[in-house]
Amino acid sequence: MNTKAQTYHRFSVAPMMEWTDRHCRVLHRIFTKKSLLYTEMVVSKAIIRGLRNKLLGFNEQEHPVCLQIGGSEPDELAEAAKIAQEYGYDEINLNVGCPSKRVRSGAFGACLMMEPELVGDCLQAMREAVTIPVTIKHRIGVDGQNPRETLLPFVEYLASRGTDTFIIHARKAILKGLTPKENRDIPPLDYPLVHAIKAELPHLNIILNGGIHTLEQGRREMGDLDGIMLGRAAYRYPDILGQVDNMFFGADKVVTPFEAFAAYRPYVVEQLAKKVPLHAMTKHMLGMFKGHKGASAFRRILGEKTIPRETGIEVYDRAMEAIEAEMVGV
Repeated sequence: MNTKAQTYHRFSVAPMMEWTDRHCRVLHRIFTKKSLLYTEMVVSKAIIRGLRNKLLGFNEQEHPVCLQIGGSEPDELAEAAKIAQEYGYDEINLNVGCPSKRVRSGAFGACLMMEPELVGDCLQAMREAVTIPVTIKHRIGVDGQNPRETLLPFVEYLASRGTDTFIIHARKAILKGLTPKENRDIPPLDYPLVHAIKAELPHLNIILNGGIHTLEQGRREMGDLDGIMLGRAAYRYPDILGQVDNMFFGADKVVTPFEAFAAYRPYVVEQLAKKVPLHAMTKHMLGMFKGHKGASAFRRILGEKTIPRETGIEVYDRAMEAIEAEMVGV
């Protein structure tokens, strides 16, 4: 098993479409130096045929960072994996959990849970093409499957083919009848089943995902597992990531939102010089001062004032001035 993966998988931030882009990951990395960050899912065909720098480019400070790939053609996934390794990613993850219609129409994502042999072929092809770790993120089941009967054989089979790291979203995916949004909340969570998989296959790296809203809950639910993955809570309130290295990796440092705001500023200036709109960067930080005086003004300034492309760093600074003014009672 990959020792490095065991270390950084203790805490990871989930791949989230339209959220965990390169700007978001830089912000998150300022808060946590130790955890694993994921890209948005990128389809293998796009990696091979699309604008690679736009799809795959990232900032060196993001390491360790994992590229999540969607696809179901082993040869195509192998080629995409090679390209990802050339770009410098630390890990590659195969998406076998997304329930969206777009993913289903491409015959990949959660529907692949009904085709373990194909998933095994995909993972093996990717693993043979690269030297970095290849992992899988999946649900506990899909549609009519009984997870208590099907999940263990699914994991056992993929492990027999060489996969050793499984990020398990502890909900079924209901492809017929629920929207992608409903699939994030309605199917019941089954954390005990994920723990049972770890107990049955202790040599595997098992990471828990789904329904975790706080770091305290994550640490509690982690138990004997190898790690947890936090999604929407980490995005909506990124300041909580400032405690991750202390709580999950034993580091002394806790990063405050004030420190992160100051540390992110040089990156914002750099990107503005490259004609990146301010809103592309600040939209990821709107919730980081939740609970602080001036938080609503902070959100308003960055949320409403940063839409035009010509908006500059003065708006960024004005948002912090709003926080500071409330702190001193102005």
